[in-house]
Amino acid sequence: MRQEVISYLSTEKEALFNLCKFLHDNPEDSYKEYDACKYICNFLRDRDFDVREKFLDLDTAFYAKKGNGYPKICFLCEYDAIKSKGGHITGHNLLTTISITSALGLSKVIEKSGGTVILIGCPGEYLGGTKSTYVRQGIFDDIDVVLTAHPDIVTSESGTSKAIIPLKVTFKGHDGLSFLDFDSFTSLDGTMLTFNVINALSKGFCKKANIHTILSQGGVTPLLRPVESEGKLYIRAESTKTAKCIENKIRNLVACISDTMNLESCVELYEPPNEELLSNQILNRLYSHNLKENGIINIGKPRDIDAGLSLGTVSHKVPCIHPYINIVDNVNIDYGTKEFADATISSFAQEQALSASYALISTALDLIESDFLLSEVKETFNMSKENLY
Repeated sequence: MRQEVISYLSTEKEALFNLCKFLHDNPEDSYKEYDACKYICNFLRDRDFDVREKFLDLDTAFYAKKGNGYPKICFLCEYDAIKSKGGHITGHNLLTTISITSALGLSKVIEKSGGTVILIGCPGEYLGGTKSTYVRQGIFDDIDVVLTAHPDIVTSESGTSKAIIPLKVTFKGHDGLSFLDFDSFTSLDGTMLTFNVINALSKGFCKKANIHTILSQGGVTPLLRPVESEGKLYIRAESTKTAKCIENKIRNLVACISDTMNLESCVELYEPPNEELLSNQILNRLYSHNLKENGIINIGKPRDIDAGLSLGTVSHKVPCIHPYINIVDNVNIDYGTKEFADATISSFAQEQALSASYALISTALDLIESDFLLSEVKETFNMSKENLY
């Protein structure tokens, strides 16, 4: 079956490159990926996938599948970009191409092998993503494993990521002319004091956690008292447990400042939070073996990153991996740059991505062909959850 997959994908190579290049040439910001979503859905529908657009009433989300029964193997697509910074600076166009290639290859033999291949479009990754929404809606309840590979400047196994809690802190006071009222606190005073106290106390929160803040609203002109001020922050920690502990301290701090300054206050989430990534070690082992079988020998140890991943929330629900594949042959190209975005459509990147797809497909077939391996994956997943909680 593996040879059949390779032969089939060789006939789709040009179409897959065109997909990748279309996404590269037409970058769209988070939750505005209309052209990308339309292109992908048409691409999959033309290849006999059952495609649901506007999945869960999200305009740029989709759910596609082929096959029947178990196991259910899921691949994920992310296709938002940052237009103002150079487009697909973290390679979402190539990540999506890897996932589509993997789903397409597996779909070619799914009737023989049994099982179901699923491809889910996940818009808005740069703004927290939609995966936690999918988790809450039970989309992953009936899925056996989730496989994805991320373009990077190194090749390594899947490690962990940071837990992220995005909070919005709002203070409200009364209006008026600023030069007529010097003796009462403004909403901006509350926001700035909150930031200053957080900065002073952050060293005591946890050595493995940090907080990044921005002032998102602070008034229109110094002539007028700012009636409402707003600050946004990311709590970034090694675990959700630690992040929630810090969140509670911030909520208590805001309540204290609100009471002291006689201001109204509100603390709320403004993006979906991300839990830390739990990488399944059995899936890691299978993927690395299959990647070596496809010619990529130098694979780094599990890589832990300081960024948050919406996949982290999924990984607490179903076994996942998120390995990294090097797509650059120039050491002067940095991740997260316009040069990296342009590298995603190079011939080297396309070949590396194809090798990653072959490895993901082989990993999926390993699980389909062996009930023992699949049960081992799930047992390892359950053990990691027990150790966590």
